Amino acid sequence: MSLFTTQNYRRTTQGLFLLLFLFLFIQTESKGADELGYPVRLFLDFDPLILVTTLLSAHSVPVAFLFSIIIIVLTVLLGRVFCGWVCPLGTLNNMVGSLRKEQRPVVGPDWYRIKYFILIFLLVTSLFTLQLVGIMDPISLLIRSFSLSIYPLFNFGTRAAFDSIYAVDPVGITVVTEPVYSGLKHTVLSFNQSFYLQGVFVGFLFLGILGLNLVEKRFWCKYLCPLGAFLGLLSRFSILKRSVSEGCTSCGSCATVCQGDAQPDMKEAWRDTECLYCWNCDDICPENAVSFGFRQRKAAAEMDLGRRRVITSVLSGVIVVPLLRITPHLKLGVPKPTLIRPPGALEEKEFLKRCVKCGECMKVCITNGLQPTFLEAGLEGIWSPMLVPRIGYCEYRCTLCGQVCPTGAIERLELARKAKTKLGLAMIDKGRCLPWAHARPCIVCEEVCPTPKKAIWFEEATMKDREGRTVKLQRPRVDLELCIGCGICETKCPVMGKPAIYVMNIGESRSKKNQLLL
Repeated sequence: MSLFTTQNYRRTTQGLFLLLFLFLFIQTESKGADELGYPVRLFLDFDPLILVTTLLSAHSVPVAFLFSIIIIVLTVLLGRVFCGWVCPLGTLNNMVGSLRKEQRPVVGPDWYRIKYFILIFLLVTSLFTLQLVGIMDPISLLIRSFSLSIYPLFNFGTRAAFDSIYAVDPVGITVVTEPVYSGLKHTVLSFNQSFYLQGVFVGFLFLGILGLNLVEKRFWCKYLCPLGAFLGLLSRFSILKRSVSEGCTSCGSCATVCQGDAQPDMKEAWRDTECLYCWNCDDICPENAVSFGFRQRKAAAEMDLGRRRVITSVLSGVIVVPLLRITPHLKLGVPKPTLIRPPGALEEKEFLKRCVKCGECMKVCITNGLQPTFLEAGLEGIWSPMLVPRIGYCEYRCTLCGQVCPTGAIERLELARKAKTKLGLAMIDKGRCLPWAHARPCIVCEEVCPTPKKAIWFEEATMKDREGRTVKLQRPRVDLELCIGCGICETKCPVMGKPAIYVMNIGESRSKKNQLLL
């Protein structure tokens, strides 16, 4: 069998794009400077579904998203080549699906319509300013799953394995393993081990998606992917067309290798929207009856989603908007007090219109302080970023989260502006603070405060202890004007459990309503 087949070319292309994705993903990390140096969000910038939904929900898109027009043009010219040749999640699905020998479909013939109903639902919710596309968009899903679960698991497992080998050192093997470990730390391992809330949950969801390939190869791509549905609709207008000559004997060989379940053996009734242009049918045809070329007419079955089902999808998108927004915090007009957004985040309503929950900002956070929300921002904001100061603070001279945000939900700030941006306000719990509650000296919060003029200052006090001895103390106070709510005081507070000083989002720069002093 010749090595120069379209299938081998496609596999090589898929592998190269997957490696590019992994390289950019690994580079989404601080290298010591406040610049990443690589276009780490490249795949998101080329995602046309995020372009459309962001345009519908926020009525504007960053300039970088105009790159996605290239994918739209390529689809109109060549069909769903992105799905078949580029998409990294599609490549992973292919790899896992190769473990399943039987490739024929095992689900109902109409299941392919599900992804179109999902697409309609997402477009309608976006039209009503509810941005849910990131939950199911394949690029956003893949980055989020890798950032919050797969990559931290890989780091933890790799470090644990090499540490165990180093501790035991069987037959002096560390002479070999330590240079390997050093090389991994300088290439693929993260600088620090990250831990994320819901990491296990997100990881199981991702592994479940990959596991569906053992039920049917490319299950996600065929039946669930909204981006694939969007590109499928565009591919109906493509000028690269598949044709079958009269030499076809209806042997069905093409149907056994079709990655999109496009029914290529049906000749005039094949589903052009489902074709991934993998060209497997051309390679396997024993009569060379299948060909691809630029022609005027494309024989294909009409696409019928069913009027009632389409209407149901539209109504579902309309109904879910108020359903997800009936929360007490919407009535109050301010978010939950512990919901601290990254520096540069837009006002909450605008933020949720743009955020696609891709996880890039959480991946790049150098202190691991940015964590995915669950219900803190309601179901509308699930998996959006929030700062959890007890886990990690907002580094005073870091603006990386704004650099990687693909939709502008987090603005890119200059360092001078970042230094003045308030995330919230630190509060002191006098019942837990060592100087206030227990007459024990402690100045940690003031020492770590990063503002040029300390936002935490001391009130000198004299008191008597239980034995009647005079004790001089420095009791911390918070300056309302200088505190930026970075959370480092909460992170470093030596009081275990609930800290004696904590940050709330009150006073945040992005909101005029959420202020302590009106």
